[in-house]
Amino acid sequence: MIDTEWSKALQEEIIHSPAYKLVYEDTDLLAGDDLRPLRLQLELLKPERALRNHEINSTVVVFGSARTLSQEDAQNRVKLAEQYCAENTDNEDAKTALTVAIRQHRQACYYEEARRFAALVSERFQKEERRDFVVITGGGPGIMEAANRGAYEVNARSIGLNITLPHEQKPNPFITPDLAFRFHYFAIRKMHFLMRAKALVAFPGGFGTFDELFEALTLIQTRKMQRVPVVLFGAEFWERAIDFDFLIAEGVIAPEDRDLFTFVETAEQAIAVLHDFYQGKPPE
Repeated sequence: MIDTEWSKALQEEIIHSPAYKLVYEDTDLLAGDDLRPLRLQLELLKPERALRNHEINSTVVVFGSARTLSQEDAQNRVKLAEQYCAENTDNEDAKTALTVAIRQHRQACYYEEARRFAALVSERFQKEERRDFVVITGGGPGIMEAANRGAYEVNARSIGLNITLPHEQKPNPFITPDLAFRFHYFAIRKMHFLMRAKALVAFPGGFGTFDELFEALTLIQTRKMQRVPVVLFGAEFWERAIDFDFLIAEGVIAPEDRDLFTFVETAEQAIAVLHDFYQGKPPE
């Protein structure tokens, strides 16, 4: 006769063994190198299902610096930096902090334009019967927050695509909760930025903004994606950061490649570019 206590102990050992887990509950298995193709597929599939369920027909992508502050936050930072300088007149760190705060205050106009642009485009195109030009961002702070905020303030949906980073990125509070996603793979995140994109709007930014902008321009240039309007806010910034005329003169891009994007300074000008491109109608 089998010892009941002994058999139960063996049974418990089997039940709690990693081998006995259901496959979809086995996170150690899913994290294995040989299951990377499956993880890539799942990262592509999960947001896609949600976007279909919300009947998102098309998106307008907004890129830009995560470090750009709102006008209010920038003004407060200048006041604090000025106070710090007044209390530490010979402190070089205090002077640097004030210089940075003044620069951030100057750049705050981009936050406000991103916010206004998102509000205008959401009000104009995002209707109950159709959900077009839904704002999509990286879901973080700065310009991303401004764009999601603009849509939120007119009771429109917007999408945020966060990604795991060494310093964990948190979603800004203005994303539609059911449309807030987190990614591990940059490549799949980039695919979701562009799969429904009918316009791309880039504000001044750093490596991430340049990476996303030039990947999109390359896809358009090589006809791997259909032509969409690409709008760059702040001609002074872009023309100083990138000498497009030099690239043409050196023969590394064609003169017609310069026509792949348009410089604007205001939200209204950006809306006009989209209106002209699509002749005032939502994209099909």
